[in-house]
Amino acid sequence: MLERHAPEMALRMGAGPAIVEYGSGSGRKTAILLRAAQPAAYVAIDISGEQLGVAVAALADMFPAVRMVALCADYTRALPLASLDAIGAARRIGYFPGSTIGNFTKPEALAFLRNAREVAGPPGAMLVGVDLKKDPSTLHAAYNDAAGVTADFNLNVLHRINRELGADFVPSAYRHRAHYAEDAGRIEMHLVSLRDQKVTLAGRVFAFSAGETIHTESSYKYSVEDFQSLAAGAGFTPEHCWVDERRLFSIHYLSVAG
Repeated sequence: MLERHAPEMALRMGAGPAIVEYGSGSGRKTAILLRAAQPAAYVAIDISGEQLGVAVAALADMFPAVRMVALCADYTRALPLASLDAIGAARRIGYFPGSTIGNFTKPEALAFLRNAREVAGPPGAMLVGVDLKKDPSTLHAAYNDAAGVTADFNLNVLHRINRELGADFVPSAYRHRAHYAEDAGRIEMHLVSLRDQKVTLAGRVFAFSAGETIHTESSYKYSVEDFQSLAAGAGFTPEHCWVDERRLFSIHYLSVAG
């Protein structure tokens, strides 16, 4: 979708904006937008300083005319506007690709968008990727994939808790399960205990019964109208929305009025 619609997105942004990306990660998708928009500056925000530095350095090699700024920060919190003001671009365009906003609860998503609106400010704007509501069977197949990719991702939580917090989970004693809670409009990912067991973490003992679950993640899905309503509640004006042919995913362009 980015490759197809990036030129139109660039036209909406106008000449020489500063693109502010939340959770920049590897920056692979970013290059598509930078190539089309030719911004004056690019600000990458990520909590992982090491990955941030590598990604920004790679983009700097690809786009030597673009001023690159790496900001190691938690983008779910208020950002230092003074440092962004110092960039000096006429407009700031927030950029939140993928569908990460779906991992926030509705109140968290609203709070994030309100902070993003403050960063963009008038006459700025924001591009947000949003996973759309779809047939529950499609969602079930995606989150319980036959290859077990999502299961490995979910079980990795236990490996990280063991490694980083000194716990003694036995990952093989848990099974991945994901289901779509239609009333809440979200996929819920769980780890199901396969037997009665006890786990020690930070000096405390936690008992799990067979069949008891750990709710590890939620992924909210939106209709186009639902997300536009959420964005409007955060102070944005929904200006345009691109949707793929199968209506699985959307990218929203939200503007900030003066």
